[in-house]
Amino acid sequence: MRASGDPAPPGPQSAAAAGEAAARPGGHAPGKAVVGAAGAGRRLDEVLAEAAGVSRARAARWAAERLVLVDGRTRPKSHRLAGGERLAWTPPPPPASGRPAAEDLPLAVRYEDDRLLVVAKPAGLVVHPGPGHPTGTLVNALLGRAGTALSAGGDADRPGIVHRLDKDTSGLLLVAKDDAAHLALSRDLAAHRVQRRYLALVQGRLPGASGTIDRPIGRHPRDRKRMAVVAKGGRRAVTHWRVLETFPAVQLVEATLETGRTHQVRVHLAAARHPLAGDRTYGADPTLAARLGLARPFLHAWRLAFRHPADGRTVELTEPLPPDLQAVLDRLGATERGPRITKTTGSPRRSGQMPR
Repeated sequence: MRASGDPAPPGPQSAAAAGEAAARPGGHAPGKAVVGAAGAGRRLDEVLAEAAGVSRARAARWAAERLVLVDGRTRPKSHRLAGGERLAWTPPPPPASGRPAAEDLPLAVRYEDDRLLVVAKPAGLVVHPGPGHPTGTLVNALLGRAGTALSAGGDADRPGIVHRLDKDTSGLLLVAKDDAAHLALSRDLAAHRVQRRYLALVQGRLPGASGTIDRPIGRHPRDRKRMAVVAKGGRRAVTHWRVLETFPAVQLVEATLETGRTHQVRVHLAAARHPLAGDRTYGADPTLAARLGLARPFLHAWRLAFRHPADGRTVELTEPLPPDLQAVLDRLGATERGPRITKTTGSPRRSGQMPR
């Protein structure tokens, strides 16, 4: 293998030699190389590791994160090379040390006491820093909020975060202020004692008025940025659904999570052949989304109920649909309206016309 800037055609020299020329110490710099005869028949992650001077595990992660190109196209880590291909890799930046930066960003707090708070996350906001989103996240905003303490949370980049919402999902999210509250809430979450309900608009008509999807979810076998219902290697995932209103091409559905897997509602309903309207990642019809005026998946975490870690009282909150999703229902002529906010510090209360 040769660095791609070399004029000579690929020869039989080892990939490791090319790695020394293509990568800086530590293997974190972008690089290019041409696969030589020695790389023919070998896996992409194996050859990339030698070319970039990194471990095979790290090379596999780069491939899974679509940071590696083979002749200009992303390929899975297990892709077998034929020889002569041009490789290019752009590693993620090294993680910053310590906690994320505090930033002065707007936050919509729906409930707060000395142990926890609940925020209404808008669509488009990432929950915590990660590759491609080092700043501008919900965590950065929480750290920049005057007088707000956050639990360690087990991970330096996500202090206080008890559970997450997808970037394009709006709604209620629970945040712990101290480690004891975080542990108690996490245990209740694992024991299915935290109730999380979503409003979703699905394509087509579900088979009945209500039902349960109990199918394991894991990484998509070919696209590591997506999740999928898988036969092997997945984790159990359970979603209960109930139809609220039916329209000519879509249904408004309430989905209740029993488990909390990444993209769970989106994956389960797509696997049932009823993807969320606007969710192009999981096969939704873009023409229908355009007709509805949807620029994101129709998914909103509208209700959250949990036991307070201090005294066990029930706290229940609801969050109305944001204007972009309410406008879709208005276009459809829906009779259901978004719920009013309810903030409870004692026994549960309910409000609005949404499901009970």
